[in-house]
Order: sequence, then structure tokens, then C-alpha cells
Amino acid sequence: MFILSDGEGKIGTIELMEPLDKEISGIVEVVGKVTAKATVLCASYALFKEDSNRFDLELYNEAVKIINELPQVVKL
Repeated sequence: MFILSDGEGKIGTIELMEPLDKEISGIVEVVGKVTAKATVLCASYALFKEDSNRFDLELYNEAVKIINELPQVVKL
């Protein structure tokens, strides 16, 4: 389990199916389902490398909102 701050600054608890084998820090994308305990059961996660290019979390958050609001337009 780990705690993260989402794209809107809200804190969330992430439950893992298996324990972590390495430290997680920086920008992390989590895919999963919200549980009855108001946590996210993580199906997968991806770490974004922080290099010389700054990750625009605000822009990324807007893209995720659009994808969820318009599923008929953005087919995954």
C-alpha cells in the first residue's frame, strides 16, 4: 500500500495486489478500481521518468478528464 496525491491535490490510498519491490517516487500513473473502503485497488502502475522535460500534471489531468467525459470520441 502507498499514499499519493492526485492531479487535483487530493490524497489517495493505493492498495497493491503484491508488495512493492522498489521505492516509488515522482509522477506515478495508477490504473485500478475504487473499493468500498475509498481506496484504489491497483491493477497496474507506471512510473514517469523525470528528466530535463517537466511533466505537465495539469495538462495530463485535463486529458484524463476529457477521455472519461467523451468515451465515444476517445476509444482506448
